[in-house]
Amino acid sequence: MIHLDGSFISSLMIHRVGNKSLDEGFKLTDKPIRTDPELMAVLRPYFTSMLSGDELFSFTNEVNLDQNEVYHLARKIFAEPSSLAEHSKAITAHLYNQSTHPRIKSGELYVAYFEEVVIDDEVTSAIGIFKSESRETFLQVDFSSELAGISHFEGIPARRPDKACMIFNVASNEGFRVAIFDHLNRTSEAGFWRDDFLNLKPVGTDFYQTNYMLDVTKQFVTKRYVEEHEPSKVDQIELLNRSVDYFKNNETFDRGEFCTAVFDDKDVRTSFLKFEEQQQSEGKMRADETFSISLPAVKKQSRSIRSIIKLDRNFHIYVHGDKDLIQQGVDENGRKYYKIYYETES
Repeated sequence: MIHLDGSFISSLMIHRVGNKSLDEGFKLTDKPIRTDPELMAVLRPYFTSMLSGDELFSFTNEVNLDQNEVYHLARKIFAEPSSLAEHSKAITAHLYNQSTHPRIKSGELYVAYFEEVVIDDEVTSAIGIFKSESRETFLQVDFSSELAGISHFEGIPARRPDKACMIFNVASNEGFRVAIFDHLNRTSEAGFWRDDFLNLKPVGTDFYQTNYMLDVTKQFVTKRYVEEHEPSKVDQIELLNRSVDYFKNNETFDRGEFCTAVFDDKDVRTSFLKFEEQQQSEGKMRADETFSISLPAVKKQSRSIRSIIKLDRNFHIYVHGDKDLIQQGVDENGRKYYKIYYETES
């Protein structure tokens, strides 16, 4: 758990970085921004409001952790905070070299040194790296004379940056602890921030493990289970609903109990466990046999699990309970149908 409300920014550098594939270049500044209290009161929540800390990461590298560029620079900054100005330039150059996807936008890059941050009840410092890409038109009304005036200008919206990274000065030998945000999230060019620029791996927190198990179950039910058993949509939804119900109704995850609760058939349980092992062989971190269930992770995954059967453009059937109350068939004219049993109508 992270707490940033009591933190403050002691140093801030701002640079501009473009898209390398478009040869836009980058522009560096030499001196930190003056940390005016009123300005910092606006910038601190602007930088940190989207960083929940539920999901944490650490820096990684296939060869040696010190070869991770941002990790290497972060260690130098934590060792000597006054070097933020110098090393923020190298961070900007590194980001530019990774900005090769043609849809990556240019923008301002902020590198800030935070003090009095709290992570897992430990007070420490942190380095924030933020990028703003969005632009909006603002109106300004002037009443300084008898006639009111109005003008417009283009500026950066003060809601949140488009990309964010907070590096906490803990567990340095394990790659620190890192919280990230990317408003693109699932688009094809989003991976460059986490994977190419930062090169992060998930930390095995309760949030990660809960999120992982729900995700791997969804992948199994919608892919491997479909290939092996050709189930109906109702059967698939039933299994997905069971998996979510297990996590909602239990405080602790147990792999054996989970498999029994979700999959009635022993062969399906065996297939699921093999599928999970294959995910691990592809580089994903396997969840522990038991762990405390994270409700924020359950809420996050529940939004992506569909319990809806869409029939042409005419009807949607929401399946939340007993699958035996809905039957599927084909009439004598070849038309497909669903038969639904119910007691009350509202």
